[in-house]
Amino acid sequence: MSRYLSIALLALLGAAACVNASDDSAAANDDVTAGDGDTHSVNGSIQVPQGATRGEVTTVNGSIRIDDDATVSAAHTVNGDIRVDAHATAESLHTVNGSITLGAGAHVNAAVTTVNGSLTLHDDSQVGGAVKSVNGTIALTAAHVAGGLETVNGDINLRGASRIEGGILVRKPEHSFFNWDGSAPRIVIGPGATVAGSLRFEREVRLYVSDRATIGPVTGAKPIRFSGEDPSG
Repeated sequence: MSRYLSIALLALLGAAACVNASDDSAAANDDVTAGDGDTHSVNGSIQVPQGATRGEVTTVNGSIRIDDDATVSAAHTVNGDIRVDAHATAESLHTVNGSITLGAGAHVNAAVTTVNGSLTLHDDSQVGGAVKSVNGTIALTAAHVAGGLETVNGDINLRGASRIEGGILVRKPEHSFFNWDGSAPRIVIGPGATVAGSLRFEREVRLYVSDRATIGPVTGAKPIRFSGEDPSG
């Protein structure tokens, strides 16, 4: 279970930064519009204004929004969503209980991770590292991920000219705690999508691959080929 806890610990380190920040840079219970020094909160949401450049943005119980064309070094929360709007840039994004959304043309240099939440990447968004969710859907539309996709219980849906380098890994749940309902994840590689690298499945999945998709070698599952925009299953 350590690999999952490591995700949570990264977010909790962000929480510690909030608690230890000075009174001038931390708003303990308020929503924050991130000024030059106001990039931390505890029980509040944070918004980075359009076009602004900020350092690490952290909160514990709150969401984070990075507006169009803004830049942050990293964004961490424990209980909250993270949204990176069009053409904004971040070094990395981590949450534990929340979803992460990248707008059109958004760019994340390193990893994007959540434990309990969905990951959504829109047109022309790019991630230089891995995209990981334990219990949540991963959905890409014409997006690029350089470090592969990883999940345990989540569905994966690749649409448009999405390109994944580093393959796909669906891990076997290490404990029954992670296997909420026992259903097999649904993996769809849609028309025009490319997965470079191996597709490895350590548990049962339903793998649908378009006849217009390109994929690497598959282990642990038998691809079901389909025509059209969506599989029938």
